[in-house]
Amino acid sequence: MTIWTPNDNGYADLTSHDTFVAGAPHNTFKRLRDEDPIHWTDWANGKGFWSITRHADIMEMNRNTAVFSSEHGIRMEDQSPEEVIARRTFQEIDPPEHMKTRIKLAKAFSKGVIEGFNSDIRELCVNILDDVLPEGEFDATKRIARVLPMLMLGRIIGTPEEDLPWLVQKGDELIANTDPDFTDHVLDKITTDEFRMMPFNSPAGAELFAYAKEMLERKKREGDTSGVLHMILQPGPDGEVISETEFRNFFCLLVAAGNDTTRYSIAAGIQALCHQPELLAQMQAGGDIWETAPDEIIRWATPALYFRRTALSDYEIHGKTIKAGDKVLYWFMSANRDETVFDDPFRVNLFRTPNKHLSFGQGGPHLCLGMWLARLEVRVLFQELSKRIRHIEAAGPQQFLRSNFVGGLKSLPVRVTLN
Repeated sequence: MTIWTPNDNGYADLTSHDTFVAGAPHNTFKRLRDEDPIHWTDWANGKGFWSITRHADIMEMNRNTAVFSSEHGIRMEDQSPEEVIARRTFQEIDPPEHMKTRIKLAKAFSKGVIEGFNSDIRELCVNILDDVLPEGEFDATKRIARVLPMLMLGRIIGTPEEDLPWLVQKGDELIANTDPDFTDHVLDKITTDEFRMMPFNSPAGAELFAYAKEMLERKKREGDTSGVLHMILQPGPDGEVISETEFRNFFCLLVAAGNDTTRYSIAAGIQALCHQPELLAQMQAGGDIWETAPDEIIRWATPALYFRRTALSDYEIHGKTIKAGDKVLYWFMSANRDETVFDDPFRVNLFRTPNKHLSFGQGGPHLCLGMWLARLEVRVLFQELSKRIRHIEAAGPQQFLRSNFVGGLKSLPVRVTLN
């Protein structure tokens, strides 16, 4: 049984968040890959843009930071130069400056350090599953997929556990700021200049910054130097310290993106178990599957649907000219279903290798810092889940985010039978 049969007409409006409430428009992406892989879209709400939909083209262009810059924003929306500077994180900085921030954080997010969280993650997974599975029927996104990354977030940044639900709520308001189920400040429904200098143009950015500032002051008084936040505030090799604005934006990014990407990967993996029953038995058999399964689940999920770049000079590709100043969108969701790279891309193959998915921005300098953590959380969660259940099935309609930037199941009702 296939998990996902696209039902768009092949000509979906990629600028509309409503297009994605039934899942990504894969018929449209396939048509573009086949017929028009460098596709121009006029946009009524801003400057038009190029959509890049083939895996090979995204790989080629993502490496070329001399032509394709992150420094003018990573989303479809247009921003003034003042807004770009005010909202900037290291995601919106090009090499070589980009590496200065990465160097400060690389040790904290390295594979070896993250593997040290294995026992913490397993403890959290056991507690979460032992709490929810006996209920038999529940929303897997809200009761499992949302909870694990939230609790791990607290351990990484040193946040009191009682603060975590509020933090994740604010993170949702930031990154899912086009979905009315997550925010009252819906980006394309409200026009305001009040928060245009805040991350993601959201009032939640100001609230998160105030929280981070107060938490750091408390840690300083207590002499607590644990966690990633203390590390990012230390001087770099050149003696520079990040500014208050840079710190605010980093904290917002850590709370929002670090939590959401893993959440929607876990939800997508549980969705796969519901629709491909053989996957559960494969997980239960164990062995080498745990070396490949996390990446396949993350490929299937592709939580970041696209990232934008801006051309700094003219660029010729497939007979078309991308002009200097043009916006360019790398559609990772399309690349991760590219049949020239992935055999039978609309089925989950937990043994898939090699798996050259682009969910972590692989192939370019903006490789996701949290990729080892995401892989570990996905691996341990499904190890523990598969131990405990004999069967899992959908128990109601699934619901996707209203967003053309973040793709994920915000609701996934399931029914389980325990071993």
